[in-house]
Amino acid sequence: MTGPTGKGARITAVTSGKGGVGKTFVSANLAAALARQGERVLVLDADLGLANLDVVLNLFPKLTLHDVFTGKTALEEAILPAPGGFSVLLAGSGMIEYSRMTPEVRDQLHDVIERVRPRFDHVLLDTGAGISDVVLYTVSLADELVIVATPEPTSLTDAYATIKVLASSQPLRPTHLLVNQAQRAGEGRVIRHQLQQVIDRFVNAGLEVPLQVDLLGEVPLDPAVRDSVLRRELLLEFAPGTPAAQAIVAAAARLIGR
Repeated sequence: MTGPTGKGARITAVTSGKGGVGKTFVSANLAAALARQGERVLVLDADLGLANLDVVLNLFPKLTLHDVFTGKTALEEAILPAPGGFSVLLAGSGMIEYSRMTPEVRDQLHDVIERVRPRFDHVLLDTGAGISDVVLYTVSLADELVIVATPEPTSLTDAYATIKVLASSQPLRPTHLLVNQAQRAGEGRVIRHQLQQVIDRFVNAGLEVPLQVDLLGEVPLDPAVRDSVLRRELLLEFAPGTPAAQAIVAAAARLIGR
């Protein structure tokens, strides 16, 4: 599988080895932080079977990616403004027909991404968790990856498994780690170092060019995050001065810096 070609938006896949690590929360708030820095941003909800970006953003879409795929609406009609100054293309939740990557869905998803690319500076693909064929294909369309993980051992094990599968099946691209729910300062650096050690030992030995994972940032464990999620508000709007919000702003700046 190969990544996309052509000019336009940088495509960033935000993914994780397991669910429950805050991947969609990160995608939405990272988009808001990028928009604040002048970027034209689209978040595409690529978790086609279990979409929940609409819940995080408190949106009630009448038109979704499903309607685009089935020809019920034009792509332009399904791209909606979101709180935070960015755009979203939402998936219909619980669409069982998208739980497997059929050739038709593959072609439709590729076509949608190529069509939105010229209109934005940055497109974030909020993927499903794990290494299903849907997730792997979605990630293959990106220029770079952001792996979201928490300090829990199961999250790190699954993050490593995801990186290993991607490294063995797809071309190498810039791969960033964002550690969510960090419990102490510097924990992200420690986790990145541990992850890189395992990659060096078990993955890079089989690669011509070694894979280096860089630390995009660490988002500290912050009670404001839970409050913002329960209120279905972006953290950057609900509590922009909190440590977690500032960490996401810093991560967005690093993403643009690259």
